[in-house]
Amino acid sequence: MDSIFGDEPKIVVMARPQQDGKIMLRWAVTTPLAWRKLNEYGYELKRYAVTRNNETLPVPTEKSLGIFRPKPLEEWMPLVEKNDNAAVMAQSIYGEGFDVEGMNQLSAIINLAEEQEQRFTWGLYAADQDYEVAQMAGLGFVDDQVAPNEKYVYKIVSLVPEDVMTIKEGGVFVGLQDYEDLPKPLDLAAVFFDGKSMLSWNYAIHNQTYNSYYIERSVDGKNFRQLNDLPLTSLNNSDKTDPLRMFYTDSIVNGTIYYYRIKGKTPFGEISPVSEVVSGKGEKKLPYVPHITSRYFEDDTTVLLEWEFLEEGNDLITGFELNQSDNVDGNYKAVVKNIPPEARKVRYDSLMPTNYMTITALGKNGSKRTSFPALVQPVDSIPPAKPKGFKGEVDSLGVVTLRWTPNTEKDMLGYRVFKGNNKNEEYSQITVSPHQGTKYYDSVSVKDLNSKVYYQLIAVDHRFNMSEPSEILELKKPDFIKPTQPVFKSYKIKEGKVHLTWANSSSEDVVRHEVYRKEQDSDGWKLVFTVDSTQYAGSSMQGAVGSMQMADGKWQLGDSSVQWADREVTEGQQYSYTIIAIDDSQLESDPAPPLTVIVPKTSLRSPLEGLYGEADREIGTITIRWKIYTEPNASKITIYKGVQGKSINLLKEVSVDAKGIVDSKIQPNNTYEYLFRVVFMDGGVSETSTLEVKY
Repeated sequence: MDSIFGDEPKIVVMARPQQDGKIMLRWAVTTPLAWRKLNEYGYELKRYAVTRNNETLPVPTEKSLGIFRPKPLEEWMPLVEKNDNAAVMAQSIYGEGFDVEGMNQLSAIINLAEEQEQRFTWGLYAADQDYEVAQMAGLGFVDDQVAPNEKYVYKIVSLVPEDVMTIKEGGVFVGLQDYEDLPKPLDLAAVFFDGKSMLSWNYAIHNQTYNSYYIERSVDGKNFRQLNDLPLTSLNNSDKTDPLRMFYTDSIVNGTIYYYRIKGKTPFGEISPVSEVVSGKGEKKLPYVPHITSRYFEDDTTVLLEWEFLEEGNDLITGFELNQSDNVDGNYKAVVKNIPPEARKVRYDSLMPTNYMTITALGKNGSKRTSFPALVQPVDSIPPAKPKGFKGEVDSLGVVTLRWTPNTEKDMLGYRVFKGNNKNEEYSQITVSPHQGTKYYDSVSVKDLNSKVYYQLIAVDHRFNMSEPSEILELKKPDFIKPTQPVFKSYKIKEGKVHLTWANSSSEDVVRHEVYRKEQDSDGWKLVFTVDSTQYAGSSMQGAVGSMQMADGKWQLGDSSVQWADREVTEGQQYSYTIIAIDDSQLESDPAPPLTVIVPKTSLRSPLEGLYGEADREIGTITIRWKIYTEPNASKITIYKGVQGKSINLLKEVSVDAKGIVDSKIQPNNTYEYLFRVVFMDGGVSETSTLEVKY
């Protein structure tokens, strides 16, 4: 049966922190049958404290906040008498069902499914409109036992047995520090007609915040009165209206200026700040409107204009007037008057370089209807100027507000807005047609991996000549994504220093990297080195993907990695190192996997002593002897040999217990140099000893 209503059922949850130290919760389930089962068995609300003072707790602290079901019917009755939403919810939960007697089995099943879907739809609608009703229905809770320095995961679990129905649990992660002021509704517009006005506003941009709206009207621009007792929801829209906007029609008196504003309402019963105010007035109009259809240029200053106007309207007008302006929104001046009602064309011979022309039909009752402006421009191949003053911002919900300085050309049609996720990519146009105005709203995801978004603006005139693109506008998104993790690439120990090489975080918004060190058996990490991104701003790659090499306490920038030498170490000690990256929102990456090293002892031990050599020219050998080496932990003796004045190479390695060697690889008339060094088990070495022997 549940397949009739959609996919696998699951619980969805939303939360709203309050300034008074409370967190309001709302939840619902996604299918009608699951809703009915949960009304019977109930939901369990659990809270887990996950972070405290911005640090993740080792083990989340669990607390059960209760089991929730709809209140018994008798508890609904006092509220039903005075609250329509309570009546709708009570009827959805406890109302009598349809009479299905006399139907065949298939018809009964379909009828039952439709009834259950209606109960589900109107029940959740009532819960969305009244938070008290939502709580009565077991779909809401206010947690007032919360700490300002903690963040919580709230989990709603189905108590329906698994063998009856599997319903996926829902949850939300929130804390009091996540409180944000409610935004005001955006993009309110009004169109005025004969005896009525139509309001519309951007519904989609805040559909995760507001589920309904109140309309307010004023006749003086100061004292506003609410028009709708019940809040307006998207259910009021028809299938033919724009799904991204909400509409409202109001009856008005012609000739009076009316002012409108709106307020949004959240599922928690909160009311938003008021929107911007729009105003206008209705007028009694002719039923027919002229429309300019063509323009024929006879020369640079003369044009023949033609228009359409239904012949049925000829008896309702005294005639036409031709109007001219140098600006589409400017003051139009009548330049040809007393055009007969039957006329549908007129010649005008005083054109300016740019002209906006309209035709006005003059009604016998004093009303007028004017055509839309038509651009009359004999020759125009000059594009508008490059747009200036392009700026914008992205709020915490991902709403982008773009603004710019208007162009001054008389024949401006509008602007095309282009958008890209990477600065050097080809941008996509996001305006369907040229946008008229100097403000534009867009939305971006604040959860994706692109930390910035880019916009460009192009001005378009009525001949569709396009300007040069504006300067690229780079906007930073609210940052909720921590930087990627840096990683160690290699290390080496040289001259008593630990040389570390790592790859920086690849995130573009990283401002610094911090290196931490921990000694063996120590519990705490110590900050030992910080690299600001400004120190490697000259790198050809963003995010410090360069190579800095430390030499004598200084670092250098190279190609692919960062290298730093730690000189504050002790021979024979073990050290662990890690790195974190920090971005410009002070978000920290995960620490790099720790790198553990042991610094060997490099101090030179006492040299081999008692060296002497004897050449035997008869048998062609040199015999070298020395005293037994007695330093503890000695491993071997390395012997190097070379002809005086030339390079020295390894001759052999002998046991530390040896007392001498015999060298037979010699040539007459040479002086041989021998170098001796003792190697120890821990990697240390002795001072060198030398010996010269003539042969």
